[in-house]
Amino acid sequence: MTNRTVDPRTEAAMLGSITAERWLGLAEELIQAGQPAAENPLDPDLPPGSEEGIAIVVAAKLKAMGFEVHLDAKRPGRPNVVGILAGETSPSLILNDHLDTYPAGDHSLWTETGGQPFTPTQKGDFLFARGTSDTRGNLACTLLAVQAILESGLRPIGTLKCVYTVDEEKNGPDGSIYLLDERGLTADYEITCEPTGWTRPDGSWGMSLALANSGHYLVELELVGMQSHLWRPDLAVNPVEDMTRLLSRIDSLKLSHTPPKMYGGTPPRATVLRIQGGAPREMQFTPGWCRAVVGLVGLVPGMTEESVLADVRAWIAECAKDDARLAAKVRGFPGALFVSGTMEQDPEAQPAKAIRNAYRTLLGEEPIRYRKNAFNDTIRFAERGIPAVTFGPGEDGWPPINEYIRIEKSVAGTKVLALAILDILGVRPA
Repeated sequence: MTNRTVDPRTEAAMLGSITAERWLGLAEELIQAGQPAAENPLDPDLPPGSEEGIAIVVAAKLKAMGFEVHLDAKRPGRPNVVGILAGETSPSLILNDHLDTYPAGDHSLWTETGGQPFTPTQKGDFLFARGTSDTRGNLACTLLAVQAILESGLRPIGTLKCVYTVDEEKNGPDGSIYLLDERGLTADYEITCEPTGWTRPDGSWGMSLALANSGHYLVELELVGMQSHLWRPDLAVNPVEDMTRLLSRIDSLKLSHTPPKMYGGTPPRATVLRIQGGAPREMQFTPGWCRAVVGLVGLVPGMTEESVLADVRAWIAECAKDDARLAAKVRGFPGALFVSGTMEQDPEAQPAKAIRNAYRTLLGEEPIRYRKNAFNDTIRFAERGIPAVTFGPGEDGWPPINEYIRIEKSVAGTKVLALAILDILGVRPA
């Protein structure tokens, strides 16, 4: 006999097994696993990380829970983890997170962890370390939610696929894109457990439900000048000085688009990420070139690589009307992927409905619905027609230094995920 409800006593026992101590122990183990090798910068001109260390740890945990586990790599040292708990019938659900992290930067700035960014440090309800909010704290939620379900004697009717990807920080070519397009990964629904959490100034907190994501693109601007000796700058055309003047007008760059149902944290806009000029061993001369990398973020459906490049070129042409030296060349940054914004998912349909139901049951209110400005693998699943949403206790907008996650919120998020999984897949009673 199968059904889609759980005996209240079994459900209570399952939820009761999801404790702060269990989540904390799992999160601390995952945060440290395979680091710092798994640092993976977005910069297309820098080498990727290696997620093998954390992948082995996660794969072992899935095997111990009875999953059929595959380590699937497009290139050596970067295995994606795909765990399958086969069900009796449809539907199927992908529960997703990623294995790589942002680089930690200058370790000495990590004051909350004693200068050790990969050493999890608890201070009250906060856990500090690189990867807490993005996203190994969330990854711990996914594993603990599934473990609690299975330990309670429940078995989902549908098929559960726990998919942990590499290369998410570089937009997924070796991770989600590879699995979907080259390995045939698919499912009826998908939930990515990434940071959608928030904390108000008064200390109250919650988790939003991202029904869509914004896109982004990296664009390179280049100016070429005329060099002179350092001692005669009056004879030079200095492209660094010219680029500085051009970038001072960046707020006037307008990116054309059709307003969506909901914007992300920002409407479509530009921000300066990098500026370089001159060559090593030439400080006796003024620079002959200057390049800047500009990030275009908050992109919404309908915007394309061609349309945003046209907008940037139009902005430069306008700036150059009164200063011809600002006529920079424009191109997509070499190796950068254009990431499109996704359409909003139906909040009344799965998987959003299940998360909303669980959130109301446990927290007594509706989760805030929004468009997440940042990239995550949800985008890649949605692009391929799989209903996909993002939900997780990590802080959306976590600080680059002294990154943290709230422990109480993480326990609540784990419980929401457990109930949502059972709601979507159905359950065979114990």
